[in-house]
Amino acid sequence: MSAFPDIETLTDAQSLLHYGRDWTRFWTPAPERVVFPRSTDDVVALVRWAGSSDRRLVPSGGRTGLSGGAVAPGGEVVVSLEKMRRQIELDAVEPSLTVEAGMPVGEVQRTAREAGLFYPVDWAAAGSSQVGGSIATNAGGIRVLRYGMTRQWVRGLVVVDGRGQVLRLNRGLVKNNSGPDLGQLMIGSEGVLGIITEATLALTRPPPTQSVLLLAFADLAALMPALAALQKALSLSAFEFFDRRSVARVEAHTGSSFPLAERADFHAVVEFDDPDGACTDAALQAFEALVEAGHVTDGILSQSEAQAAELWRWREAITESIAPATPYKNDLSVRVSRVPGFLGALEALIARHYPEFEVVWFGHIGDGNLHMNILCPEAMDVADFRAACDGLSPRVFALVREYQGSISAEHGVGLLKRDYLHYSRDAAEIDALRGLKALFDPEGLLNPGKLLA
Repeated sequence: MSAFPDIETLTDAQSLLHYGRDWTRFWTPAPERVVFPRSTDDVVALVRWAGSSDRRLVPSGGRTGLSGGAVAPGGEVVVSLEKMRRQIELDAVEPSLTVEAGMPVGEVQRTAREAGLFYPVDWAAAGSSQVGGSIATNAGGIRVLRYGMTRQWVRGLVVVDGRGQVLRLNRGLVKNNSGPDLGQLMIGSEGVLGIITEATLALTRPPPTQSVLLLAFADLAALMPALAALQKALSLSAFEFFDRRSVARVEAHTGSSFPLAERADFHAVVEFDDPDGACTDAALQAFEALVEAGHVTDGILSQSEAQAAELWRWREAITESIAPATPYKNDLSVRVSRVPGFLGALEALIARHYPEFEVVWFGHIGDGNLHMNILCPEAMDVADFRAACDGLSPRVFALVREYQGSISAEHGVGLLKRDYLHYSRDAAEIDALRGLKALFDPEGLLNPGKLLA
């Protein structure tokens, strides 16, 4: 057995609780210790120590995940990357930014902005989530419609695999056809193949000024015609929908009043390019056409950046507003054209089996991603609530499979959906994933029990 490396360590109860869990609350964290490496070499030393000491490691970033992917429930050692947040290189020619994995995504966005550039992958928790975790879960967020997922913006990675080997993948290159890109295997792998320690992220030019429409829809069937019409008339960067219950929860949590007089079952925040107000007339014409067609019943167009941010808040504050109700989250996706039919079928299924549960819907409808949040009744024990939701999940996922969708659009599989992976991946795919795990982490040291049973 090798000696424990000289790395900062915490073992007090409060730290074990804090670092041993993510935003899910269905498991009791019970890590042995929390360690804070400051370099790739430190991570190598930890992996090799774990291999010689029969320990298991759980990589930890900002712990904003919603699938239990960063939970340490079984005496594991939590490897927090938060002390590894150094900026390594800003390349203004390519352009790209190379950073250590513990840098917050919000810091990447700020650094790019100060250089006159733009890192476009964004979500409500970007200020606290970290680069390594965002890559390990292939985070999406609110502007996938235009910019895609994190995967599209990763130019290179440094990864320590389960053998303690350092893999320097793609090295920031724009073009590299010297065989398969192993870095792509690490993106979305949830830390079961390796621990990301550095990343090179592509940057782009900032978008023009954006304006925002907040819309109320006549019914569910109006969403797709509205999306198609707005995409034709405007250059959209986001089309984010949420339901009536989301509005009520945000109002109760923030004390704000919803800015539309018309309370519809479904609303959307629509963001579009509007340089110097040049597209305002086109936006108003598109809005009026949607009203005339009976698809939209009310709406408001932002008149300033401050008002645009206020309209966005009705979408971005939902997760925080429902958190006290211990939501059981399902992060689902289908092809965009199938969203209305899928959502209608899913609502009917839940109403049939659990009519007493409150379900809050929101999501990135422009890319087919729906967030189904079942809220725990105040009088119900959390364990009983989770058991009821676990009983519902196979029915939900069977419907996802029927629509040829995914049981996890952007939050990952983690512990929460590990046993349901077969609803999205066939046996041959899962067998290939097990083969990758055996190759990169033959002793099963990294993030045990996540993604793969």
